[in-house]
Amino acid sequence: MTVTDDSAGQPAPSREQIRRWRQYLANERAEAATYRELAKKREGDEREILEKIAEAESRHEKYWHDKLGPEVGMPLKPDLHTRFMSFMARNFSPVFALALMQTAEQRSPYVKDADASDEITADEAMHAEVVRALATQGREKLSGSFRAAVFGANDGLVSNVALVLGVMGSGVSSNYILLTGISGLLAGALSMAAGEYISVKSQAELLDASTPDPEARDLLPKLDVNENELALVYRARGMSAEEAETHANNVFWAMMTGHQHHRYDGLEVGEEEADGDASGAWAAASASFVCFAAGAFIPIIPFIFGLDPRPGAIAALVLVSMALLITGGITGLLSGKKPAVRAFRQLAIGLGAAGVTYVLGVLFGTVIG
Repeated sequence: MTVTDDSAGQPAPSREQIRRWRQYLANERAEAATYRELAKKREGDEREILEKIAEAESRHEKYWHDKLGPEVGMPLKPDLHTRFMSFMARNFSPVFALALMQTAEQRSPYVKDADASDEITADEAMHAEVVRALATQGREKLSGSFRAAVFGANDGLVSNVALVLGVMGSGVSSNYILLTGISGLLAGALSMAAGEYISVKSQAELLDASTPDPEARDLLPKLDVNENELALVYRARGMSAEEAETHANNVFWAMMTGHQHHRYDGLEVGEEEADGDASGAWAAASASFVCFAAGAFIPIIPFIFGLDPRPGAIAALVLVSMALLITGGITGLLSGKKPAVRAFRQLAIGLGAAGVTYVLGVLFGTVIG
């Protein structure tokens, strides 16, 4: 689809229009470069799709260039958001840049701008859906590990800063606060690791209960061909009676003719499965321990350096607030939402939990004092 300039015969653009069109031109040029940068990090269909979007952005760039005509002027810098997307595309995993691009495409200014052609507006809407699909694939690949790491670190941050402030509210010394913080770090990290290990192992055991018994595969040659009990297995797995009979007959034919490479539709079981489950459980447990400990370590940093309770608490809150903003922003980014909104929501929840615990600590200290 070719974008054409429909400005012929129109009155000369105002200064505001020229300024806006120049910014559009700069943004479209930068977005085309960003999509090409992302395409370099992909292969196959994903690369081709991203290159096609880059071509479309270049058509949009030409549209604004032609519309400006002699007023095109010197190239402007893209806006801050577009520059940030370009930086992410060059330096980080493509899933982050794609998530940002999704947000940008969804908030296209062309929808409310009469100077933008209908073709460009429609293109941007389609780009948002294409990028959403690509970003979703990236999120699914990343969600198992990175998302767990972010949430684990956030749990450590919130739980330990709440613990530290609660204990401080009771009026104890810095050494006692530090000891409590370290205890909370170790207890929480070990609990998270144990829970993750049990969770992964339990999931593997549940799946194992549905995995075919390897002995059933070994006994296939001893089945009565005429009775064809194997067909019942396939019917139980969802095949129709006719499909099950046909498939079972094919299996028997393969055995009788020596086609040992024939797969018995799920009756073959990988020998390495058990080892993989065990290593996966330990890996998940280790990751949970490290991520929680990393988050829980931040609130106790000021007390490691010997700060008194009140200034130490203020420093801890500043450090934790920064970390909560980062983890909240990343969570929002991975979810395809506005990072700033999620970052401040995370901050409010974390500080709210810490504030409630501090008040309870003050009340507790007053009661026992």
